[in-house]
Amino acid sequence: MPFYDLKCPKCGSEFNVMAKMSERENNQINCPDCGNNQLETVFKSVNIIQSRKSDSADCPNRHVCGGCCSH
Repeated sequence: MPFYDLKCPKCGSEFNVMAKMSERENNQINCPDCGNNQLETVFKSVNIIQSRKSDSADCPNRHVCGGCCSH
């Protein structure tokens, strides 16, 4: 299950919660302070780790796919 950084527009509380994607999509997560379920996503820094294959195997379409495909 992913973690979500959320903010309640009603009371201003910001919090982090682990929940199913369906719970987020169906507004089933409630603010821990006021109980509101109409929450906003807070975007914070994201770290992505990608394993790198040898340079000779670089994708010729790296500018399009970001080097994630199997070319």
